[in-house]
Amino acid sequence: MDYIKEYRKFVNSYYFNEAIRITIGITLPVIVCNYFDRLQTGLILSLGALAVSTSDIPGPIGQRRNGMLASIGLIFLISLITGFINQYHILLGFEILLFCFMLSMIGVYGARVNAVGFAGMLIMVINLDLHMENSQVLMHSATLVAGGCWYMILSLALFGVRPYKVIQQALGDCIISIGDYFATRALFYDKNADYDSIYKRLMEQQQQIEDKQSLLREMMFKSRSIVKESTITSRTLLVIFLESIDLFEKAAATFYNYQSMHKRFDESGILEDFRRVIDVIVDELHLIGLAVQSGRPTRASRRLNNELRVLKERFENFANDYRKPESFDAIVNMRKLLQSVEDITLRIYTLHHYTRYDIKKVQKYKLSDDYQYFVNKTDLNIQTLKENLSLKSNTFRHSIRVTIACLLGYIVAHALKLQYSYWVLLTIIVILKPTYSVTRQRNYHRLIGTFIGALIGLGLLFIIPTQNGKFAAMIVLMIITYSFMRTRYLVSVIFMTAYVMIYFYLLNSHHFYEIFKSRLIDTTVGSIIALTAAYVLVPSWERRQISIYMVKALIATKAYFETVAGIFATGQLNERDYNIRRKDAFIEQANLSGGFTRMMNEPKSKQGDIKRIHQMVVLVYTLNSHIVSLAAMTKGFSNVFPHEDFSAIKDDIIADLNESISLIENKGKEIQESKHNDAPMELKHELNELIEKRRRELQQGIIDTETRKMLTTFKPVADQFLFISRIAEDIKKLAKRFASNGM
Repeated sequence: MDYIKEYRKFVNSYYFNEAIRITIGITLPVIVCNYFDRLQTGLILSLGALAVSTSDIPGPIGQRRNGMLASIGLIFLISLITGFINQYHILLGFEILLFCFMLSMIGVYGARVNAVGFAGMLIMVINLDLHMENSQVLMHSATLVAGGCWYMILSLALFGVRPYKVIQQALGDCIISIGDYFATRALFYDKNADYDSIYKRLMEQQQQIEDKQSLLREMMFKSRSIVKESTITSRTLLVIFLESIDLFEKAAATFYNYQSMHKRFDESGILEDFRRVIDVIVDELHLIGLAVQSGRPTRASRRLNNELRVLKERFENFANDYRKPESFDAIVNMRKLLQSVEDITLRIYTLHHYTRYDIKKVQKYKLSDDYQYFVNKTDLNIQTLKENLSLKSNTFRHSIRVTIACLLGYIVAHALKLQYSYWVLLTIIVILKPTYSVTRQRNYHRLIGTFIGALIGLGLLFIIPTQNGKFAAMIVLMIITYSFMRTRYLVSVIFMTAYVMIYFYLLNSHHFYEIFKSRLIDTTVGSIIALTAAYVLVPSWERRQISIYMVKALIATKAYFETVAGIFATGQLNERDYNIRRKDAFIEQANLSGGFTRMMNEPKSKQGDIKRIHQMVVLVYTLNSHIVSLAAMTKGFSNVFPHEDFSAIKDDIIADLNESISLIENKGKEIQESKHNDAPMELKHELNELIEKRRRELQQGIIDTETRKMLTTFKPVADQFLFISRIAEDIKKLAKRFASNGM
C-alpha cells in the first residue's frame, strides 16, 4: 500500500474537511464560553451546532443554506414544545408519536429534507430528559438556535472563501473511484481470476461511482456559478467532470470473453502486458484525482507512454505469431482491446492537461446549455406525501417502525428506570434505517464500536495525565469520527464513543464511571429494540422491491439501446438524448445491483431466488456494457451499411426486452409472445460469409483487400448487435422463469 498516497487522499477529501468544519463548529462555542465561565451555555450552543451540521450535506450552496435554515426553525419549534411538556410523560409519548412519524415521512422529498427531519428528532430526543422551568425554555431554545446560526455562518463563510473546494474534493474522489474501478477490471487479466467475485466488486463500485456522479450533477448543474459563469475554474471543473463520465463509459465498455482469452493466449504473455498498462492507468487516475482535490496541476508520468509503446510493439509481434485463419476472430477482438487502451490513455493525458486550468484548452471545449435535464427537481408538493401514505411505500413503513420503536424505547427506558433514557432513543433513530440489511449492519457496528471505543477511551484517560492533553485527544478523536461518519460507520462509532467518554469525563469526572456504565446499557437496549423493530414491524424486504428494480433497469436499458441503435439507421446522434439515456440506464442498473446486495444481507428465509436474481443483475450489467461498446462505434459513423442490416435485429432485441418487462411486471399471467424474424441468424450468416471470404484471402497470402476494410468496420458493429441479441434472449428466458415462479 502506498501510505503517502492514502494520506493525501484522506487529508484532501471532502470528508476530512467536513470533519474539521464540524469539529470547529461544535468545540469553539464550548471553548469560548468556558473561558467566560459559561460552560453550560457553550454546551447548548454546541448542541445546536451539532444538530444543524447533520443537515449540511453536500450539494448546491443554495440548497445547503435552505436546509440549514429549515433545521434551525425546526429545532426552535421542537425545543419549545418539548421544553414545555417534558414534565408530562403521556404528552411526551404523544409528541414522540407525532414528530417521529412526521419527521421520518418527509424523507420522501430526498436526502436533504430527510437530514432536516433527523436534526429535529435529534433535538427532541436529547431534550426529553431536560427538566426546565417555563421561563428557561425560551432561553434554552434561543441558545440552540444561536448555536445553529453559528454553524451555518461558519459553513457559508468557508464556502465563500473557497467556493469551488467542495466540488473539487467530490470530483477528485469520483476520479479516484474510477481508478479503483479500472483496478478491479484489471483482475480479469490474471490467470486465476475469480470471475464471480470480480463481477460483484465491479457492480458495487459502479453503484458507488453512479452515486458520486449523481451528487456532482446536483452540485454542478444546479449551481449558477458553474454552468452560467465563465470563470476558468468553474469551466475547467465542468469539463473535467464531463470527461470523467466519458472515461467511465469507456471503462464500462471494455467487456470481453476473458475466459476464452486466457484459454487461447495465456502462454503468449500478452494479457500480462495489458494488465501492466492498466495498472499504470490506475496510478495516473489516482494522481489526477488527488490533483483535482488539492487544486494543483499534474503531469502524466513517462511510465504510461513507455508501457503503452511496449504493449503496442508486443501486440504486433503477438498478432504476427497468431495470425492464422482459425484465430482471426480472436485477434480482431484483441486489437479492439488495444484500441480501447490507447483511447483511454489519450483521455488520461487530456485530464492531466485540464488540471493545469489552461484557459486556451478549456475554451475550445464545447459545452451544452441543457444541463438542467440531467438533474432531478426537488418538488415539495403535498401530493407526493399523500401518495406515500400507504404500506406500499417504504418511507411509510420506515416511519411506522421509527415511531413505534422510539415510543417503545421511551417506555422501556422509564420502566427499567434508566438514568439517561434519551440515549436509548438516540441509538434507535441512528441505527434504524429503511432497509433491514442496513439496520442490521449499523446495529452490529454500533454495538461492537461502542465497546471497542469504550476501551480506547478508558485507555486514553489512563495514559494522558493532564486535562489539556485529554482535551486535545478529544479534538483529534472528533475529527476522525466525522471524517468517517459517511463512509465507514464502524470506525466512526469507535472514535465517537472514545471522544464522548473523554467529553463526559471532562464535564464530571466524579460520576464518570456511572455515566459510562449507563451508556453501554442504554446502547444495548436501543440496539435490541431497533433490530427487533426492523425485523417485526412492517418490514421492507428487498424481494418485494427487486422486481420493480428489474423492470426499471430493463426499461432504462431498452431506451438506451434504442437511442444507440437508432444512430445506425439515421447516422445522426442527439447528444443530449444519448447522455440522458446513458445516465438513466446506469443509475437504474446501480439501483438493481444495490437492491440485490441488500437482499444478500437479509435473512435467508426472506430472500428471493438469489441465484437467478444474481443472473439478472449480471445480464443487465453485461447488456449495458455491450451497448456502451456499440455506442463507441457511432462516433464518426456514416451510413456505410444499409440500415436493413441492423434494423431487423434492433426490432428483435427491443421485442425481447419488452416481453421480459411484461413477464416480470405481470408475474405469472399469460403474456402474448411477440413474433420474431430470423434477424440474428441472417446477420450472422452475412458476417460469416464475409469472414470466410477473408480467410480464403489470407490462405492465398492476400493481405490488404476491400474485404479486409469492410470486415474491419462491419464486424465490430455486427458482433455487438449479436452479443446484445443473445443477452436479450437470455434475459427473456430468465424473465419467464421468474414469471412461472411468481416472483
